[in-house]
Amino acid sequence: MGFCLFNNIAVAARHAQNKARGGAIIDFDVHHGNGTQGIFWNDPSMMYCSTHQMPLFPGTGAANETGAGNIVNAPLQAGDGSAQFQEAVDVMLLPRLTDFRPDLVLISAGFDAHKRDPIANINLVEEDFAWITAKLMDVADASCDGRVVSMLEGGYDLEILARSVAAHVMTLMDS
Repeated sequence: MGFCLFNNIAVAARHAQNKARGGAIIDFDVHHGNGTQGIFWNDPSMMYCSTHQMPLFPGTGAANETGAGNIVNAPLQAGDGSAQFQEAVDVMLLPRLTDFRPDLVLISAGFDAHKRDPIANINLVEEDFAWITAKLMDVADASCDGRVVSMLEGGYDLEILARSVAAHVMTLMDS
């Protein structure tokens, strides 16, 4: 269900499980990754963390959806912006990621939460994507020798998508 024919981040995570103790997928797409959550629902060796607009398609991603204790959903409301996003990441996601100590950090990088993207109503800007990328790199540095994999997941305003991806990649390159 959703926008993907293949769940690339889940395929990468399953492949990595052959070599690592456990990994974490962090999804900052505007839509909840119900497929990714479903795949890892009962797998405590993988953590899935998501910020997303709720309510919005696909209608999943409530904070009380926790799987085997490995699912962390931080839903945002339409109209939320940088402050609410950063608070959700700081309060709900980062402490759990830090405690989990993943062997690999996988980023499901969706840029349709940008304020100019036409598909939803989260008001992030390029600096927010750079900010979360830096935070996730800090987790990776502390827990898994900086191992990070990032996959592009979405964005529908091509100019903003390009600028947001550039902010994300430049932050990845600054490590």
